[in-house]
Amino acid sequence: MRYIIIGAGAVGAAIGGRLAGAGHEVVLVARGAHLDVLRADGLRFLTPDGPHTYRLPTAGGPADLGELRTDDVLLLAVKTQDSEAALAAWGPAPVAGGGTAAERLPLLCAQNGVEGQRMALRRFRRVYGVCVWLPATFVEPGVVSAAGTPLTGILHLGRHPHGTDETVHRIAADLEKARFEAPVVPDVARWQYAKLLTNLANAIEAVSGARFGDEGAALFRRVRAEGEAVLAAAGIDHTSEAEQRAVRGDRITLAPLDGAERGGGSSWQSLSRGTGTIEADYLNGEIALLGRLHGVPTPLNDLLQRLANTFAREGRAAGSLPVRELVRLADEAVADARNP
Repeated sequence: MRYIIIGAGAVGAAIGGRLAGAGHEVVLVARGAHLDVLRADGLRFLTPDGPHTYRLPTAGGPADLGELRTDDVLLLAVKTQDSEAALAAWGPAPVAGGGTAAERLPLLCAQNGVEGQRMALRRFRRVYGVCVWLPATFVEPGVVSAAGTPLTGILHLGRHPHGTDETVHRIAADLEKARFEAPVVPDVARWQYAKLLTNLANAIEAVSGARFGDEGAALFRRVRAEGEAVLAAAGIDHTSEAEQRAVRGDRITLAPLDGAERGGGSSWQSLSRGTGTIEADYLNGEIALLGRLHGVPTPLNDLLQRLANTFAREGRAAGSLPVRELVRLADEAVADARNP
């Protein structure tokens, strides 16, 4: 199978780089300066086992590839806020022998949150969820790092909305030859909702810094408890922290990489790169949405969603809001919710 990585940023390029290193055909889809450097110099991939350079086929969109192949696998790794544009572009792409990508090809959604695969299912017949546990960083155009060792990441896979099939088992086998653990599960959403709860910290990290200390950790416990209450009200099951620890154990340890210090996660990286957008609408905003649907107040997640979007829109520096000030704003938000 040929893997077309739609969104060759931190996660996409890390998966693509490892697949290429294991001998698989990979196409990297990117844009702007990142695409220019990938075309000129290849992907520089920094890992604990050394720096690698992969000169891979690249594309800015489906038109650059012409007819897609029947053995192509599309892996969507753009941020969720960029999903609709990517799906609209790739869904109608023609496939050799007739039909379109949306009709004939498998699409894997390797993204935070749960909304991307729901968007995809509106257009694509064969959609697969991926619960991404992969510490990776976009260092600069053309350069991505992944500090995990001995595994680069753990990627739970399954059909969306549920089930498994032969295709996902074949994809998992390829990933497991490429330094990933790739469990195939019939209920991948359980893993994704558990990851969503963890990702509620992304906005805290983005606005108050990657090392937000005890005060930030205490705030995150409150934010997570709000998310758990919402999922319970909505009747949405998720894996427990104990179940996650049992699967992940010590399979991934972060190793220091020269010239590629990991400053923070995906939301922090969006602010530090000045992209102008952030994924909070699909993380804290997912909890806010479910809270409104099921009558559960979500003042903490509402606040974090609003702050993260303000930081992105106004170009404010990642980590520039003191955590003590964030906690004060959180306390005010909770008090206001109790006394509307």
